[in-house]
Amino acid sequence: MEILLSKEAGFCFGVKRALKLTNQTLEKSNGNVYTLGPLIHNPQVIEDLKNKGVLVVQGMDEITTGVVILRSHGVSPKLYQQILDSGLDIVDAVCPNVKRVQKLVSQLKQEGYTVVVVGEKNHPEVMSIPGIVEGDTIVIESIEQAEKFPQVERIGMVAQTTQTCEYFRKIAGILLHKTFELRVYHTICDAVERSQQDSYKIAKQVEMMLVVGGKNSANTSRLAQICADSGCVTYHIETASEIQPEWLKGIKKIGITAGASTPPWIIEGVVAALQVV
Repeated sequence: MEILLSKEAGFCFGVKRALKLTNQTLEKSNGNVYTLGPLIHNPQVIEDLKNKGVLVVQGMDEITTGVVILRSHGVSPKLYQQILDSGLDIVDAVCPNVKRVQKLVSQLKQEGYTVVVVGEKNHPEVMSIPGIVEGDTIVIESIEQAEKFPQVERIGMVAQTTQTCEYFRKIAGILLHKTFELRVYHTICDAVERSQQDSYKIAKQVEMMLVVGGKNSANTSRLAQICADSGCVTYHIETASEIQPEWLKGIKKIGITAGASTPPWIIEGVVAALQVV
């Protein structure tokens, strides 16, 4: 069986940075180390961090003393202020690309734009954007929502960093007819975009694609959708243990890609499992 592995598979810069900061914090800290929600969207990595001493909590009421690590997806302005007011030590592991989106949204709001975020309203990255919780920053999750958007004077538009460029362009094209002025910021992560393009390219060359990463990972799920949309048989798995022998019957050429939060050892495990088939 020939295996084509995407050169863009696995950890992006933001995830590498978050994990590096977390491991450094574990080495230096004598107290508890917390993250508000999972640091990244990969269950196996989160389990590994838990075994090292990282405690995942859902709210500040679960923390008394120690260090709070801000997850890679970011936290809402209200929650960030709450963390600051707590007096706890803070390690900022928020992805720089997510911070850029937050900054641009604040800027657009100050300049009087109706702000639109193309993304998933319940995703932690989107929830961290200024105005989302209050409802004065609008999330568009579908073409249908964009088509029903009311006429307004000025729209400022950004994207959740893991969206696809094609989808983002479609929404922008629709909103262009809903306003006198449309300001669009391309906030999709470069690494995510490259991974999407390379995964699609491989999917067009093989008989089957395995997309490796957390089932709770938005960018991994989007990769799986992109591969499936290419017409290639596609399976989204978290680890090699999920590979079913019947999937591989008659397959001579298989592609592998992985989400931005998938560690190298999991990808290597999938490749190794296929090499012994």
